[in-house]
Parts: sequence; C-alpha cells; structure tokens
Amino acid sequence: MTSSSTQTEDAPVATIVIGMAGAGKTTFMQRLNSHLRRRARKPYILNLDPAVLETPYPCNVDIRDTVNYKEVMKQYNLGPNGGILTSLNLFTTKFDQVLGLVEQRLEKRRCSHVLLDTPGQIEIFTWSASGAIITDALASSVPTVLTYVIDAPRSKSCSTFISSMLYAVSILYKTRLPMIVVFNKIDALEEGIDEQIQWMRDFESFQLALRREEQSQPDDAAGSGYMHSLMNSMSLVLEEFYNHLDVVGVSALSGAGFDDYMKALDNKRQEFEEIYKPEMEALRAERDASQDLQKKEQLRKLMQDMSVSDRAQTVSDAEEEEAEAEHNGELVDPDSDEEVHESVERSDATVDDWIKAMHR
Repeated sequence: MTSSSTQTEDAPVATIVIGMAGAGKTTFMQRLNSHLRRRARKPYILNLDPAVLETPYPCNVDIRDTVNYKEVMKQYNLGPNGGILTSLNLFTTKFDQVLGLVEQRLEKRRCSHVLLDTPGQIEIFTWSASGAIITDALASSVPTVLTYVIDAPRSKSCSTFISSMLYAVSILYKTRLPMIVVFNKIDALEEGIDEQIQWMRDFESFQLALRREEQSQPDDAAGSGYMHSLMNSMSLVLEEFYNHLDVVGVSALSGAGFDDYMKALDNKRQEFEEIYKPEMEALRAERDASQDLQKKEQLRKLMQDMSVSDRAQTVSDAEEEEAEAEHNGELVDPDSDEEVHESVERSDATVDDWIKAMHR
C-alpha cells in the first residue's frame, strides 16, 4: 500500500494555473512550490507572465529572460495587453525547446510536478492561439491539469459566482483538459466556502440565495429582474457541469487546504490518463488521417493535371505530324508572302467594287 501510494505521488503531472486578475495566482504558485519542496518533491516552474515585476518563487524557465515586454511595446507600438499577447506569441515560437527541457527533467526523474503561471489577463492565455499551442504541446508530453483560481470572498455574490463558473465551463470545453476549481483566500471567510460548494451541489440552494440577494436590492435597480432570471436559468444549465469538477478551498497566505488540493491534483492526473488521454489520441489520429486524405487528394489532382497536360501535348504533336504530311514534311508559315499577297488582292478588288457602286 505504501509503495503504491508513493508511486502515485511520484507520477509526473503538469498544472496550468489560470484565473482572473487579483485572484491570487502568483501567491498560490509560491505556496504550492513551498508545499512541494517541504515534501522533497522538487517542481519545475515556468513563468509565462512577461509583465510581472518580480516572482516570489524561483523560475526554471522565465519568459522575461527571452522577451523584453517593454521593448515589444515600444517596437510594435502596443498597449499593455497587446504587449503581453505579442510577447507570449514570440515565446511560443521557442516553446518546443522549453518542452524538450521539461521532458529531460521528467526522464531523469529530477522533478515530479511542472507548474505554469499564466498572465493576470486570463483571456490572453485562454483565448489566444499561443495559449492553445502551449496547452496542447504540454498535454501531449505529460498529464496536464488546469487549476482555475477564484477569489473566494468575491464569490459570495451570486452574480460573481455564476460569472466565474461560466468562465470555467468555457475554458474546460475549449481546452478539453481536467480542471480543479480552487477557491483562494478562504482565510478571509469565517464560514469558509461551504455555501459556494452547496450552491454547486444543490441548485435550489443557489436559487434561494439568489432570491435573498434580489430582495436586498433596491426596487429601482436597472435590469436586476432580467439578470436574476438569467442567473436562475444558468444555475440549472451548470448543474451537470459541476459534476466534472473537483472543488477545493485554500489559503495561499496560511497554506490551509493544500493537502486537499494535492489529492485533487492526483485524482485529475489519473482521470487524464484514463479518459482525456485516449480521447486526445483518438482526435489526433483522426486529424492525422484527415491530413493524409487531403494529401492524397492533392496528389490525385496533381497527377490528374499532369495526365491532362500529357494528353494535350500528344494531340498537339499529332496535329503537327498531320500538317507536315500534307506539306511533304515542310512547315507552313501562317504569314507567308503568298497568303499576304492574295489577301491584299482580295481586299483591293472589294474596295474597287464598292467605289463603282457608289458612282452609279
């Protein structure tokens, strides 16, 4: 039993930490790094935020060592978000080298966890082409789990909670990777996240909280009736989605809840191996087969075009041979002097007839 659990803990896994600005992603990364090191499990850390001034944890690979964020803004005349996106795009062109370093570490068993810290602007990573390339490349080499960090105190509001869940479901179905929802800053809540978990397990409790929130608002609140009706409907839609999530509450400040997070991470690693990896391999095989069919179709069209060209050349050669046979093997110049003189004589005769007709 002990050897089995040790083998499970040492199995490699990568986690991509994402979340809204201010949710505490960087602090979460710092606490996760120290939590792993205290258990003699050295992580391999990648920082993908080019605009961060300092990282409170040591980075094995730092995007700032490759791309100068401020220089990118000056050179391409970009704003802050455009500078971050362009820096990430430039870094992605070298990500195959980064992936090679990660694979070497994993093969030599010099690390058991790969941690990725993403930019504070969540949409830059989750909805950009570079973010998709990095996610797919990493998932093809090592079991990968998404860690979606949410600000727990702000999620006390029904509207903020449902908005975070909608964003989580969109990321889940876009990346097709297992996800852990982490409510951070639980130390700021006296009752913890029991209420939020209850909302996810029982939609009627969320509807009850939504009615209480609606009653507490002033009667002249613009659009409040429509918004509450929409959130009420969304809670029913998301009920099935909640069943595919592991939810934990942590405090990056005190370290509370990180043992639960590590258990959830290991569960999601096994889920990746059993469910997501076969699906990814099937999709990759289907995509490769489709590309092979396209190549064969292009080759068929090319061969068909070459065949038509050969037939056209053959017909042309046959016509030339026939013409040579008629003229005893001599080529006929279409603009020969005899034809030109005959054409001129016919033209002169036609003009003379026309002049005579005019004088009658």
